[in-house]
Parts: sequence; structure tokens; C-alpha cells
Amino acid sequence: QIYFCIFAEAKQCNFIIMKVKVKSWMAVAVWHWMANDETCGICRMQFDGCCPDCKIPGDDCPLVWGKCTHVFHMHCILKWLNSQQMQQLCPMCRREWQFKD
Repeated sequence: QIYFCIFAEAKQCNFIIMKVKVKSWMAVAVWHWMANDETCGICRMQFDGCCPDCKIPGDDCPLVWGKCTHVFHMHCILKWLNSQQMQQLCPMCRREWQFKD
């Protein structure tokens, strides 16, 4: 059912119920990343482990933060940024990537 509100007088709303046949439907999905602070958003590996480039736990695999507050393995974000053609955007929020000072 679809309800329409018709204003007959100021501040008065009369609801009308109409039968409507939908000829086409263009649905739009809304989603967001369910991120937690324990997993790299690029390689999906735990931060207390190592990224795919390091391969051995204990290798120098520092974490880096962006000004947008997202955090990644250093190797992962550098690969991501190098793969970007035009703009260097955060893979999570799509804002311009800037390393946090």
C-alpha cells in the first residue's frame, strides 16, 4: 500500500490509500564495512600477525594510520596506493589518503 498525504487546509493532512501497480523496480543497496581494529581492511589478516608480504611473524610489519582514522599494514596500504591510477583514496572510506602525523 502507498499512502499519499493531501493538504486540504493548513496543518491538516488527509491520507488517501491508492492501489498502485509497480512496472519496474530499481533497488538501491546501502552497505557499510563492519570494521574492527584487529584486522587489516586490505589483506584481512590480523594486525598481531603479519601481512602477506612479510610471511613470517615477527618481520617488520608496522601499522600505519590515515587522517581518516583507518589503519592498515604498511605494506598493504603502499601496494594499494601504488595501484591507484588517478587519486590515492582510502580503501575503506574513499577519502583522499593522507598519512597521520
